[in-house]
Amino acid sequence: MRRLLPAFLLLPLAGPRAQEPVMELPEVVVQSRRFEEARSRIAPSLGASVTEITREAIERLPQGEETPLNQVLLQAPGVVQAPQGELHVRGDHRNLQYRINGVTIPEAISGFGQLFDARGLRSVSLITGALPAQFGYRTAGVVDIRLRSGAQEPGGTASLYGGSFGTFQPGLSYGGGSGRFEYFLSGSMLRSDRGFENPTAARTVPRNATEQFRGLLNAAYALDDRTRLALIAGGNASRFEVPMVAGGSSPFTAFGRSSFDGLDPRARQWQRTGFGVLALQHSRDALDVQISGFLRRSTVSYLPDVLADLLGTGVASSVGRRNTAIGLQGDAAWRVAERHTLRAGFFLSRDETANRLASTVLPLDVSGGTLDAPFTITERDRVTQSLGGLYLQDEWRPLERVTVNFGARLDGVRGPASGSQLSPRLNVVWNVSDATTLSAGYARYFTPPPAELLARPDLARYAGTTLEPEVARAGAVRPERAHYFNLGLRHRIGERLTLGAEAFWRDVRDLQDLGQFGTAYVFSPYNYARGRVYGTELTAAWRGERWSFHGNVTLSRSEGKGLVSNQYFWSAAELAQVARKFVRTDHDQAVSASAGASWRAWEGGTLSATLLYGSGMRRGFANSESVTPYVTMNLGVAHRFEGPDGGRWTARLDVLNVFDRRYQLRDGTGIGVGAPQFGLRRGIFAGLSRSF
Repeated sequence: MRRLLPAFLLLPLAGPRAQEPVMELPEVVVQSRRFEEARSRIAPSLGASVTEITREAIERLPQGEETPLNQVLLQAPGVVQAPQGELHVRGDHRNLQYRINGVTIPEAISGFGQLFDARGLRSVSLITGALPAQFGYRTAGVVDIRLRSGAQEPGGTASLYGGSFGTFQPGLSYGGGSGRFEYFLSGSMLRSDRGFENPTAARTVPRNATEQFRGLLNAAYALDDRTRLALIAGGNASRFEVPMVAGGSSPFTAFGRSSFDGLDPRARQWQRTGFGVLALQHSRDALDVQISGFLRRSTVSYLPDVLADLLGTGVASSVGRRNTAIGLQGDAAWRVAERHTLRAGFFLSRDETANRLASTVLPLDVSGGTLDAPFTITERDRVTQSLGGLYLQDEWRPLERVTVNFGARLDGVRGPASGSQLSPRLNVVWNVSDATTLSAGYARYFTPPPAELLARPDLARYAGTTLEPEVARAGAVRPERAHYFNLGLRHRIGERLTLGAEAFWRDVRDLQDLGQFGTAYVFSPYNYARGRVYGTELTAAWRGERWSFHGNVTLSRSEGKGLVSNQYFWSAAELAQVARKFVRTDHDQAVSASAGASWRAWEGGTLSATLLYGSGMRRGFANSESVTPYVTMNLGVAHRFEGPDGGRWTARLDVLNVFDRRYQLRDGTGIGVGAPQFGLRRGIFAGLSRSF
């Protein structure tokens, strides 16, 4: 079942046009389009739920191409916003698979939500539901990214954007092609006084600045009319100050001090991610093949303010984590008959994670109080994990209006947690009429633990200190195994209104979740013995002559029972509660909604608006409560014009959180929640760009 945001946000051209002369396209453009079409035949999403956001739709959002990827995806149904650019999709925490031009890229330590801005994207699709056999490992959703082509979009754009919170963001993109070669590159720099979410409701807090650099390259060379070699490379380097609320007296005494008065905490965190992909694509008659190799390297470093952290929590931990992933992927599609298309492929990868943890702690006396004698405990370990998988599936059309996509995957993981599984998949799509489509799907999922987040702590070393866990157990994180069911209906009323509804259910063994345990913005995984996730999505879209609208509402519930790994993150009371009954996961949000509208108000001018609603994620003992619901609205106006130099210019003005809503994403309580985190206050931003 497919949802197209371009149909929601794009504005049709007014009036009929006179017939224009036919223009013959250069050979490099024809080749580029031919290879793009061949690659799309390899990776269909038949039966799954697809929300596609095209380049044109992105440019009509408030912020336009300055929008980070995670903010673009928030317009899709079932997506919940979370701190640090994280996304929760259909009741899952992260567990997203990122594919760039058909190649799977393992997720970074800090996630991929803010690795890209929209500058280099041709389109991005979120694929959810019962996924075909081609998609494995990360199954909450597939973020399918298509990059811009220099052959099809030659030229470039230089832009300058900024405004509230000391935001300054210049950017540049340029692409072209010559003969058999094409390329497109983009880059941007961001400087802001609001790096992480504020720990208070204030507009700004001290020591929360960030500097971020992003870059992306997409290049391809046609070896002949049937074969193309492509190179994709990108990266992000970010520096953050970590804000802290500190004042008054402390329950601890460290280095002779027991008060925050006069302190100016200066904790910092660095995040770096880089990746490269080399892909060979070949098409011949009814056969399309792509073989890809990839390399991804990701690091996170957190340097605490030792005194402030000791006074605040009794612990000051310096964290260093480095992950390197290397792999090989192959996919092929063979149109064996008019009604049958066979697809098959493999995936191999190896991750290595190096962890360094230096924790300054206070010793405990016989009564459980602390002594002012700080000392440091240092741990280093290295974790490796290997993945391997094969899939085979058949897209079969037994009737003119019925299509069946059935197949299976065989996956295995070796590392701290080892296991394997054969996972059948089945999707059926019935076009009841030209206006109505029904879809149903089943998928068996096998989800290995996230290699980039794995660590093996030596808990015995922390006995008798402020870092001694209440529960001294650290069971190994396990692969998650699930049965997933999806049922969908899509109906078009007339030529302008489209309605949709989907229901999903996931029955899980060893449900994986993530939590932030400590001051560093680094997540750690753990498992519930059993889990169940279910919900309903409702969508609507209307398109008029000069304006369009889209909206969606998701009702969902995510809960788990029993803890079987990394129990030391939890208190004894929480473990006992979870052993007795199902509890809501920390990222569960009962109601999520988003909406957007776009209006071509004048020639070259567009007004746009987006809205987000959340009933609030979990808080309190064993996640028994939720934070306050919130609604935020963003507005944008953009105008394209010809400048005095004859160039094509675009000016834009955006207001985010128009009504200056004060709202919390987290309040610092609940399982796996490290600190209070407030959403963005009202911000006013402006930008100017020139195409060349």
